[in-house]
Amino acid sequence: MQFVRWFLGRLILLFDFIFTPRSKKRAAEQQQKLDAMTANLKLYQFKACPFCVKVRRAAKREGLKLETRDAKNDDQYRQELLEQGGKVKVPCLRIEEQGKVTWLYESNDIVAYLEKLEKAA
Repeated sequence: MQFVRWFLGRLILLFDFIFTPRSKKRAAEQQQKLDAMTANLKLYQFKACPFCVKVRRAAKREGLKLETRDAKNDDQYRQELLEQGGKVKVPCLRIEEQGKVTWLYESNDIVAYLEKLEKAA
């Protein structure tokens, strides 16, 4: 079973690499504004998780720069996710706004948040 998961993970990464979405083209000013808006966002993820790939592809498609944190291979990020987010579940978007931290789980919710953020810029 572990081999099947490993194989499927690699297959997902291969298709993600081959069919990478193109980022939106926008004016430099607008891109800088978006970069500032996403500076306080951190995506906790596993590299080969299909739901994490979905979120990364959505961010790429919208032209958003997200800091990704590998909660599978980095114990520090895994511990942060557990202690601050409450559970080790990915994808998870850490949103820091006005000194308040919100943890957003579920890929559909994260994608909707990113699309809303892109439209606000």
